[in-house]
Amino acid sequence: MANSIEFTKMHGAGNDYIYVNTYIYNIDDPAKVAKEWSRYHTGVGSDGLVLICKPTTAAADFRMRIFNADGSEAMMCGNASRCIGKYLYEKGICKKSSIKLETLSGVKVLELHLSKDGKHVDTVTVDMLEPRFNVPEQYAPDCTGQLNAAFRSFKGTFVSMGNPHFVIFVDNVEDIDITRFGPILENDKAFPQRCNIEFAQVTTQNTIRTRVWERGSGVTMACGTGACATAVAAYKTGRSGRTSTIVMDGGSLEITWSEADSHVYMTGPAEFVFDGRMELPE
Repeated sequence: MANSIEFTKMHGAGNDYIYVNTYIYNIDDPAKVAKEWSRYHTGVGSDGLVLICKPTTAAADFRMRIFNADGSEAMMCGNASRCIGKYLYEKGICKKSSIKLETLSGVKVLELHLSKDGKHVDTVTVDMLEPRFNVPEQYAPDCTGQLNAAFRSFKGTFVSMGNPHFVIFVDNVEDIDITRFGPILENDKAFPQRCNIEFAQVTTQNTIRTRVWERGSGVTMACGTGACATAVAAYKTGRSGRTSTIVMDGGSLEITWSEADSHVYMTGPAEFVFDGRMELPE
């Protein structure tokens, strides 16, 4: 049992990951573990693997590394960051209600909203920092806002939330065949490092129904950075106000693009699913 690792499965609005505390367990090949453990039927089943690590900077309390189901390492995940806040607090690892989390897209501040008895984390607000619209050269040097997929043209807005997103507003999001168009758009030549794709529909004032094709994972129940990118794109194109409710397949997130500091704030739930133990793949 030398290679047996304890893990916790959690989800944020249905976006589910496997969490491992690397203060206790060392994982030498997280990309391989992510691919093996993320498989349904033969593994745990998840959208990927999240490692809770020691920070590399004094500006952070903890560090997050996240690997998609295909083994690729992601820059950031809003849903996973909320889950880490709940994990750290409710497992007694950190009793601060404000936690600084190091990610590949910067240090994010997690504000934990506690239950009345102070024992549980009900929701978490994450400061997702400022969105970027000047398309980073490494993400989308040829992205003009108009892409083609399977003989159909899609007009969208590029937003970087520390990772790349292309947000497409449609009349009826339920009519979009995400499994057909998502992988084509993700791998469009405009995106050398691939891209997260959001299909969105404004249903009522400041409420946006969004479905996600996540880079490296495919269809996911939710995407925190995708929700932020959708809300920002909606405001930028005059479709909503600065605060929006983003309704995804797995639940809803509240997103505010602050006028005061231009930061995007994401608030939503985080839930434990189960604890378990798995052997590391050979």
